Amino acid sequence: MTRQANRLSQTQTLQLNTGLAASLKVLRFDASGLTRYLEEQAATNPYVVLTQIPAEAVAWLPRWTAAFAAQGMGGADSPDVGAMLQAPALGLIAHVSRQIDAMLRDEGDRDIAFGLMQALEPSGWLGRPLPRLAAELGCDVARAQAVLAQLQGMEPAGLFARSLAECLELQARDMGVHDMVMAAILAHLDLLAAGDHARLAKLCGVDADEIAARLRVIKGFDPKPGTQFGQVSAPVREPDLTVVRGPMGWEVSLNRSALPDVAVGRGNDARAQGDNARGAARELVRMVASRNQTLLRIGQAILTRQEAVLAQGMEALVPMGLTDIAEALDLHPSTISRAVAGVSVDTPRATIWLRALFTADVGGAAGGAIRARLARLVRDEDARAPLSDLALAALLSAQGAVVARRTVAKYRQMMDILPAHRRKRRV
Repeated sequence: MTRQANRLSQTQTLQLNTGLAASLKVLRFDASGLTRYLEEQAATNPYVVLTQIPAEAVAWLPRWTAAFAAQGMGGADSPDVGAMLQAPALGLIAHVSRQIDAMLRDEGDRDIAFGLMQALEPSGWLGRPLPRLAAELGCDVARAQAVLAQLQGMEPAGLFARSLAECLELQARDMGVHDMVMAAILAHLDLLAAGDHARLAKLCGVDADEIAARLRVIKGFDPKPGTQFGQVSAPVREPDLTVVRGPMGWEVSLNRSALPDVAVGRGNDARAQGDNARGAARELVRMVASRNQTLLRIGQAILTRQEAVLAQGMEALVPMGLTDIAEALDLHPSTISRAVAGVSVDTPRATIWLRALFTADVGGAAGGAIRARLARLVRDEDARAPLSDLALAALLSAQGAVVARRTVAKYRQMMDILPAHRRKRRV
């Protein structure tokens, strides 16, 4: 005889309400993703009103400000100018080397090209006058100029420029927007940097609206194309945060031009859906404000801990995990993880990923700092006698943390650095 019995069991599940799920979704967006989301909401809810924040004439991102300063347009004694004068990233050198191998066949021209490559700065600009470089390379200036013209055809446009104006000209030509007006503007970058549109318009023979339109195009260029190849560089786009050195130290702020302003409108439209739509619009405004405030707090906390990186580069990284920031701000580590995903910050050096500033402790040093030192050692090695993994491990260990050969091999593969026998070059 079969007996049937009813049993009562209790299970516990966690389910997010609609509002919390939406808040987490908004927090996870970067600036471009959030802009698209807001545009979708505005298309379906007549109470959601988006207003594009107009760019101020003199509101330049930090990397632009440093580029202007390096050219004597806005503070030649700026403490950030030094960031332009250090050695270029290993990724830039590897990229340029591959393109030289592909585009030049004449051995003499290749030797000149590799010599010019050694004079590149982190910005991607040529760091010394061409006549001096030609003399060092044992060739006449005309031949060096001919090789340089070929190198300036590399991607991304702007590499091997000899000034900020030439860097922007190369990018304008690449985009097909270089004409007499653009040439005149680039010849007066000091006026552009200062926001003196009226005088610039008079010199160019156009009205102020045309200058403003050209300004929007120029702001889409990259004044430092070489920094795209840095270890933690983010793609060139509108960054979410900016950081500049102020009177009280490094100051982090939201990049207001990266997002439209969102507000609750009157909804006088046939599509108006009553109180529900109006309430959804108010909630959206609240979520965006909360997202911006949270992101700013997190960005400030991260960059305060990694302040040395802004002045000295990635070799100055200190160990830092998600829990360190979470505990400091009384937030959950998952909130920190969501907030920094895909978020970039514009610095005087370059635009970098915020997540890249989190790095594990490896023998008492930051793993990211060890990788940066590894990249420097490989970049500065004698190309005729490259350093083995064992030699690299010894040099890295001499700087403090004990680094094993297998760790060097792992990091080298992670950073796409070839083994020593394949890095060897006959010079």
